[in-house]
Amino acid sequence: MQNAANSAVLVAGWHRMSYRFDDQSFISQELERLIRRLHASTGNAITEGRFILFGAGSTQLINAAVHALSPHNSSAPAKAWLQSLSSRFVPVPAFVSYSIFSFNEEYALEVNFYVWVYQQRTDFFRSVDFQFQGDTSLWKNNSDSTLNLIEVVTAPDNPDGQLNKAVLHGPYVKAIHDHAYYWPHFTAIPAPADEDLMIFTLSKLTGHAGTTFGWALIKDESVYQRRLKYKLLNVLGVSRDTQLRALKLLKLVLEGSGREIFKFSYTTMKNRREKLNNASSVSDRFSIQKIAPQYCTFFQTVRGNLLQLMLG
Repeated sequence: MQNAANSAVLVAGWHRMSYRFDDQSFISQELERLIRRLHASTGNAITEGRFILFGAGSTQLINAAVHALSPHNSSAPAKAWLQSLSSRFVPVPAFVSYSIFSFNEEYALEVNFYVWVYQQRTDFFRSVDFQFQGDTSLWKNNSDSTLNLIEVVTAPDNPDGQLNKAVLHGPYVKAIHDHAYYWPHFTAIPAPADEDLMIFTLSKLTGHAGTTFGWALIKDESVYQRRLKYKLLNVLGVSRDTQLRALKLLKLVLEGSGREIFKFSYTTMKNRREKLNNASSVSDRFSIQKIAPQYCTFFQTVRGNLLQLMLG
């Protein structure tokens, strides 16, 4: 246990009782500034010229993004996908369990999931603006260029760690880039992400999943305004107590050089990976997927990917 006292939050009973901050907004301006500093420090995303929107984790933010990108004045709903690497693997950020070993030296992951949260949400709310279509590869060669398409790109992917790129292209194609795991302790940072709509989450940065806090970086103001309206009509905004908790944690992350948490986390996960490698090396039935190392601008060295150790 490290930094227990420095990360503690004490809130008086009379404090933060209003929905809004003193400037009448629903977001902490100081927290927004810290998020911009964080991305500048890690070099994992460009924030200049972007609007920042808070949300209750990446799942809610992605749902709001699909709503904002859908054509509200069209009789044909947009079709939304999650990207997939192969017929065996469907990358979903939220699932119950998976096996990180492959069989017979195939270096492929077999995924067993029980909760496909994006499809369940789409089906449950029965939106007239969009429909969930599953695997991106099913529509990769679609010849109808007039379809409204929305692709969710997981980069890096969980659990295989691949830095995916958008597969679908066209005048009516939009992409949501889920960068929940694009942090230096999980993967090399070859360059800052620079897409139109990017999503990050506190749970994969510091491990505080119970805080359920995330944010989106949005280039287009009209998309930002539609997402903002979605948030206000849905839950009025993110809890001020949640924002205070996130603020405290990010202040601690950025103390000093702003590198300590990433050095500690990377070293811890690297040691676990070495133990896993040693255990699998004595088996003739199991192997671990190999991912080519890349140059990391944060650590300024060539390094491997440690995301395969994440279990959800």
